[in-house]
Amino acid sequence: MHPAPSVILFTVMSGAGFGMLAFLGLGMPDVTGWVAFTFFTIAYVLAVGGLMASTFHLGHPERAIKAFSQWRTSWLSREGCCAVLALLVMAVYGGGLVFFDTRWTALGLFGALASILTVFTTSMIYAQLRTVPRWHSPLTPALLLSLSIAGGALLTGQSSASIGLLALSGAIQIATWIVGDKALAGSGSTLATATGLGGTGTLSAFEPPHTGTNYLLKEFVYVVGRKHSLQLRVISLVLMILLPIILLLLPFNHMFAALAVLSHLLGAIVSRWLFFAEAEHVVGIYYGKRTP
Repeated sequence: MHPAPSVILFTVMSGAGFGMLAFLGLGMPDVTGWVAFTFFTIAYVLAVGGLMASTFHLGHPERAIKAFSQWRTSWLSREGCCAVLALLVMAVYGGGLVFFDTRWTALGLFGALASILTVFTTSMIYAQLRTVPRWHSPLTPALLLSLSIAGGALLTGQSSASIGLLALSGAIQIATWIVGDKALAGSGSTLATATGLGGTGTLSAFEPPHTGTNYLLKEFVYVVGRKHSLQLRVISLVLMILLPIILLLLPFNHMFAALAVLSHLLGAIVSRWLFFAEAEHVVGIYYGKRTP
């Protein structure tokens, strides 16, 4: 898949933002007044900023409102509905903390659940796609949820919890890569299934379907060299998981905490770039760009 910057920013920023809102809804940290206002502002900048970034990837951003009407069948629509619900509920909950020094616990719990559901619906947009075997796995929602929760813990200053959550998300990330590398070969998709000519015998491509590029090749076929892929995976794990854990294990320092957050977000961007760049859409088999 073509790794569009807007989609990468959307999934990383919104994941961290809604993860942060989930912890705030649980009362972690237990803050009110201007301190609460600061935490909620950061969370909303990330969550809303990520959602706004996603609209730039739409062919007609002005029609985005129509996505909300298809919630019965579309994970994209469910994502939009959950996001709006979470943002509205957490705005009311945050208002109680900031302006009235009051914690409406039930409302916070509901907002935390809606925030986590938003991340889950985002993950299911990709996990539902049989045409991308690497994504069509329970590991996809597990990865996006674990990174969102770990990022939320990190951003809300839950240092002890962050270490375990980061380690867990790192393990899921590695498992996602291991399983994903075998997904296309194990999907059963071949040139025969791609062309619908399986009953005629063994097939081989005589020449490409097109002499030039087209929309499908631009959007659904992106090839990353194995060497570069390995290097980027290592960079991602070091920045996203290893370095933040090391910084959190050191005696607490606000500078170390800020560096841990920055390192995690940068690593998450690299990870998410790979998430899209390594996704082998089965249409690539038809065009001779993929080998099952």
